[in-house]
Formats: sequence, structure tokens, C-alpha cells
Amino acid sequence: MKTQGSYAIQSEIFINLQHYIGNKLSKNTGFSITSAERYSLALFELSDENNLLAQIENQSLSVLNLINQSRDFSSLIKDPTISQQDLSKVINKIGEINKFDSLFKNFLNFLIQKRRLFFTERILKTFIEICSKKRGELKAELKSAKKLSNDEINKITIELTKNFISKIRLNYKHDESLIGGLVVQIGSTMIDTSIKNKLQQIENRMIGA
Repeated sequence: MKTQGSYAIQSEIFINLQHYIGNKLSKNTGFSITSAERYSLALFELSDENNLLAQIENQSLSVLNLINQSRDFSSLIKDPTISQQDLSKVINKIGEINKFDSLFKNFLNFLIQKRRLFFTERILKTFIEICSKKRGELKAELKSAKKLSNDEINKITIELTKNFISKIRLNYKHDESLIGGLVVQIGSTMIDTSIKNKLQQIENRMIGA
């Protein structure tokens, strides 16, 4: 049973979220990339104000992993026939098991209230990207035909960091559809020859191992 204090905290967070996102957004029938960014930015600013950025970022990653790993959960949050009450029960249970901060739990419930839980993946990914940019990190995408170990991924991250003189946030994906080798992209920047050679050396060592 919720106490009067917990209702007051939840109400305050909902008011703050509405303030950050803007009343105009809730009147729109569509949901654009810009709309997602407003929700993401609201979560970032509230987390920052409460000194909870690291915690909320980790909890966001936990939800994204759950979406990717659980077909049932992914289908649930995208099912328009599920009632808001049932969705809240599921979210609150997940939050309890994973010890989510109240701010994050209330944010997810706010998405339910606004019928935006369907877009959770987009919103949380954008939130994590905002956190990364604020830290001055460069986002890099890595794909490989062979499944790489954490040690191999770390070595590639170090090589990229040296060449770009900036901390790299590397998103790795094992892609069996690739004919072979590694594919690396940082934003719209293509890897230059010198970096390709270093990656090739790492790849050759992995093949010879």
C-alpha cells in the first residue's frame, strides 16, 4: 500500500516530467524522433538534478537488455490491448526485483500514463546517447562475423580511443551475415587506412589464436 508521502513524490515527478516535456507534446497524435528526445532529455535533466545519472543509465541498460532478451516483455510493452494498470504492475515488479530508483520507476509509469511505453526502447537509447555525449564520448558501432570476447572488444576500443583521441563508447553486435572480418563506424566517419591496418592486425592475431 502506498503512503501519502510516496504519492506526493510520484506526483511531483510527474509534474516535473510534464514541465520538461511540455504540454504541447501530449496533445500530438504522432510520436516523432523529436518527441522521443524530449522524453529522453527530461529523464536526463531530472537524473542530473538528483545526482542519479549513473544509476539511471545502468537501470536503462537493464530495461533495454530485457527488451532484447525477452520476447514476452518486448511484446507486452507494445501490446495496445494491455491495460495501464497491468502494465504498471509489471513495471513495478521489475523495478522491485532490480532495485530501480523511484525516479526511474515513476518515469516508466509516466510513459504508461501517456501511452508511450511502446516507445521505451527508443526513449532509453536516446537517453543513453545523451549521457554519452555529455561525457564527451564518441559513439562507435562494431560488427564482426566471428563472435568476439570481451578482451578482444576492449582491445579494439583502446585502439580506436588512441586514434580518435577521445573516449569511445562501443556498441558491439555479432553479425553472422557478414562474409568475414570487422566492420567499424564512428558516426558518419569512415575508418581511415591507418586504423584499418591496426584493426587488421588485431583480426589476424584473433584468427591465428
